[in-house]
Amino acid sequence: MNTDKIFGEVISRYTRSQAIEDGVLVDVTEMARQAGIKHPTAITVGVFDDYVHVPKTLAGMQDEQGRLWDILWMFVWHAKIGEINGNEGMFEVSFLTYEAKGLNETATSRNETIMLKAVCGPNDDGSPCITIMKPDED
Repeated sequence: MNTDKIFGEVISRYTRSQAIEDGVLVDVTEMARQAGIKHPTAITVGVFDDYVHVPKTLAGMQDEQGRLWDILWMFVWHAKIGEINGNEGMFEVSFLTYEAKGLNETATSRNETIMLKAVCGPNDDGSPCITIMKPDED
């Protein structure tokens, strides 16, 4: 079916490749393959900034590679145990957070569990790809 007859000619397109070039998405395909994900994979810049980027209070204790691995591995785990079905699903990841207190107080650390969403959709060429995002991102 020719959609141009129904909707008219496409005025503008914003491809996945352009989103990666613009920094809206971060291509994590190489590490995703190491985690067992077969399809090209990207995370949103929101996920990168909030969860992959290491907070100053954890510098030297954690790194971006490890935090990204945690996200990808938990996605794989939830998919393997059947909690992610179809083309979209939610999964949890826990991160260590470390809060520095005042000069005379000790710092505290705790685990923070966050919810992420994974969507499998079409890549620019129509093949499957995965995007991991925060629940309110689309």
